[in-house]
Amino acid sequence: MIPFIDLQAQRARLGQPLEDAILKVVRSGAYIMGPEIAQLEAELCTFGKAAHALTCGSGTEALILPLMAWEIGPGDAVFCPSFTFAATAEVMPLVGASPVFVDVLPDSYNLDPVKLEAAIEAVKAEGKLTPRAIIAVDLFGQPADYPALAAVARRHGLKLIADSAQGFGCTLGGHHPLSWADVTTTSFFPAKPLGCYGDGGAVLCNDARLHDIMVSLRVHGQAVKSDLQGRTFDHDPKYMNMRVGMNARMDTIQAAVLLQKLDIFADEIMARNRVAARYAERLGDVVRTPAVIADGVSVWAQYTIEADNRDGLAAHLRGQDIPTAVYYPLPLHRQAPYAHYPQPGGLPVTEAAAARVISLPMHAYLAPDVQDQIIAAIRNYVKRND
Repeated sequence: MIPFIDLQAQRARLGQPLEDAILKVVRSGAYIMGPEIAQLEAELCTFGKAAHALTCGSGTEALILPLMAWEIGPGDAVFCPSFTFAATAEVMPLVGASPVFVDVLPDSYNLDPVKLEAAIEAVKAEGKLTPRAIIAVDLFGQPADYPALAAVARRHGLKLIADSAQGFGCTLGGHHPLSWADVTTTSFFPAKPLGCYGDGGAVLCNDARLHDIMVSLRVHGQAVKSDLQGRTFDHDPKYMNMRVGMNARMDTIQAAVLLQKLDIFADEIMARNRVAARYAERLGDVVRTPAVIADGVSVWAQYTIEADNRDGLAAHLRGQDIPTAVYYPLPLHRQAPYAHYPQPGGLPVTEAAAARVISLPMHAYLAPDVQDQIIAAIRNYVKRND
């Protein structure tokens, strides 16, 4: 079976230094918030051109921390796509807010700025919810249209989150999403372009006070330096709780893994783009291949095509030991926990994409001869069924 994502090839490349880094943490005993955490946060700032980075236990926690810091809650609306993983939308009900689903662009599957503005105006006109924030998703690894989305956010006084769980490392005109967004969040789930060996996440921002509050929220609302100004507390500040927080810390071992992977990440992004270019060149005349936004660089978390008979193609490829995946066959607005939330203007592009998309094997170590097998199998299927 051809691997859908070949994590073992990456592990072999990293070799003994990776194992040494893990063993160093095991021997140190600093399993929670060890020195590798601070080192990783510093290197994430350098890579992502951010003033501050905060690691946490998952990509979901990365999304919920800024919402909590901004005190978004009951009666508030947060606008997001339905064509995304559940984590994007579930954080709103977790803080008491309401997701408002907005349709996506047909070429990138990312949030449509025009439909976003219409949805914000519709919610304002109805008067039941107060618009507070936007979560744009860098779906399948490519950047959303941040200049346009940021302009909408500014016009309406809303916060903008770049959900880069699939897209950390993507750029637009050479700039990371944080150039426009208030925060960028990411997931280090093992299958992500930059993944650890468990769960992990991070929030990047340029706002020192926001970062300070999220540091507190990450560890049960403990006092941080800005909270202690003008106060006297003779004990460990972690026992002085200034706000209701949660446990959102990253394990030190995961930071050690990510430090090793970050060293080769830029090279892997280039390799992923070579694989994507080969797919586009050799499949573009038989299926709909992904379109990348102008001046955008995708990190290709997935390579997703559209096919007329998606399920038939998947079965054909499975018969040749070629794995595929479908993201996302049932959009969130059609699932029971989210069906009652607003979707002003409807979601026709989302509905159409959900019925047609299929993702192919994609990773930095996909050999050309193996990729050619995948391409030939797709071309043969389309030719027989044209």
